[in-house]
Amino acid sequence: MDRMTLKGMRFFGFHGVFPEENKLGQQYYVDIELKLDLSQAAQTDDLEHTVNYAEIHALVKFIVEGPPFKLIEALAGHIASRLLEAYTNVNEVTVRVTKPHPPFDIHFEGVTVELCRKRD
Repeated sequence: MDRMTLKGMRFFGFHGVFPEENKLGQQYYVDIELKLDLSQAAQTDDLEHTVNYAEIHALVKFIVEGPPFKLIEALAGHIASRLLEAYTNVNEVTVRVTKPHPPFDIHFEGVTVELCRKRD
């Protein structure tokens, strides 16, 4: 299976369990990996035989910058479900959501959740 990866997308969202997170918001980093057959796109050079990554970016932006989720697991799950729903030629999607600054007195580069979902 071929892959298309969108790496390092950055969005501002208001996700979190604590009221301060929902009020102040913060940056979120999202990586998407799609598994699909890209052979026809490679042969024909036709956008109709692939997925438009600008549209994928817009969909992910709409979700991350939309209504808040308490957990980044739920955010990642919603992104994965919506992508599989919208793009029937995608067989599998991996979504990585990184919250770089959780509201705790700890020092690290953030927390990342990675979910893989396959078409049934």
